[in-house]
Amino acid sequence: MWRNSVHGWGLPSILLHWLSAVLVVSLFVLGWWMTGLGYYDRWYQLAPWWHKSLGLMLLGLTLLRLAWRLSQPTPEAHGVSWERMLAHAGHGLLYVLLLTVMLSGYLISTAEGQGISVFGVFEVPALLSGLPRQATLAGEVHWYVAWALIVLAVGHTLAAVKHHILDRRDTLRRMWWPGGSRRQ
Repeated sequence: MWRNSVHGWGLPSILLHWLSAVLVVSLFVLGWWMTGLGYYDRWYQLAPWWHKSLGLMLLGLTLLRLAWRLSQPTPEAHGVSWERMLAHAGHGLLYVLLLTVMLSGYLISTAEGQGISVFGVFEVPALLSGLPRQATLAGEVHWYVAWALIVLAVGHTLAAVKHHILDRRDTLRRMWWPGGSRRQ
């Protein structure tokens, strides 16, 4: 139930997956919404504070998730060889995009040399700041990589639904119930 096996994901992997998914979608929606706020809008200061805090929470979860995944077996992938290869590449790209969008967000927020408050509990220091056009370049990367992440996440979801409905495999079920099933 706790550890991954070749047949399914353990509870920590499942919880980290779904919490990450909710945070990615929430951060995307919040980020898109807050770019349209006017200076006098009451959310003008609060929305970025939430966005940054949730983004750093996602960064911590992603690092924990990567450490857990590297220390655990990975369930056998379903599908024909090209589907398994695409799934493996897609999962790797999801992690690369996640880390890139969070790093670029960090670079936007720390460009002026100030740290980032995380829910007012602690501050993540600005380790890199003052680079030429840091906020602008990091902002462009952040925007486009966030879109790429959402597009890939939609593809990831559609592939899981395809395996579940059309192929009648337990791929989706394995991400809901610890241990998965032995049926393929």
